[in-house]
Amino acid sequence: MIPGSYDYHRPASLAEAVAMLADLGEDARVLAGGHSLIPMMKLRLAQPTALVDVARLPELKGMRVEGGELVIGATTTQQELAASEELAARCPILREAALLIADPQVRSCGTVGGNVANGDPGNDLPALMQCLDAIYVALGPGGERRLKARDFYRGAYVTALEPGEILTQIRIPEPPAGHGWAYEKLKRKVGDYATAAAAVVLTRDGATITAAAVALTNLADTPLFAQAAGDALVGTAGDEAAAARAAEAAKSLMNPAGDGRGPADYRASVGAVMVRRAIARALTRAA
Repeated sequence: MIPGSYDYHRPASLAEAVAMLADLGEDARVLAGGHSLIPMMKLRLAQPTALVDVARLPELKGMRVEGGELVIGATTTQQELAASEELAARCPILREAALLIADPQVRSCGTVGGNVANGDPGNDLPALMQCLDAIYVALGPGGERRLKARDFYRGAYVTALEPGEILTQIRIPEPPAGHGWAYEKLKRKVGDYATAAAAVVLTRDGATITAAAVALTNLADTPLFAQAAGDALVGTAGDEAAAARAAEAAKSLMNPAGDGRGPADYRASVGAVMVRRAIARALTRAA
């Protein structure tokens, strides 16, 4: 299908982009990679009157380590995220999850900021950012705000961003050396959304898990941070009984829709399997 008519704007700076959004009103949308917005426009599920293209703004690009945090510019592409040796050395689950997004063509254009800010429950990075306890930095007419990824998602395509705000950065606390990680994703084919997926990050002291975080993709109308699932692992060795308790705690949060990927009960069952697989693989990687 063909999108409705709209005006196109390309600001020269981030400040100009924020001012444009304020002037254009609530029917204006930010455009970066466009892999979430443009398909919705073609289906007339989104009909913005104006697009503000921020893809080339230098303030939104780049990745760096700063004060114990991994800082990712919002227009960093998913392929750039996967290709970063420094980020992969410090937080390898970033590369693992990025390489499971869609396909190489999409990853070369799709941005990290767009993936997390759109509020699509099928996107892979929102749950990952919840698992890593990331902070989203937003800039708007009222100045800068910092928003926890775990509090950001309110419903399908509904987030804590206010009108006129632009997501500028993602800031991730650097995981401790020797942590374990895994992102397990079941999908029907390359390029598809997850039937179910789970992210797990944990640390151990000897054989005992001292910290654990679990998050879920495409198993409700928002990504899910499964606090109780992580708590079920802490103080254990991650044995079968503990993993089963964690998977059951995660499953209790799930509320997937039945669709072409399977009925709701099947997707929830698969989600629990993804949690157990992610726990097992994270344990093998934890030093």
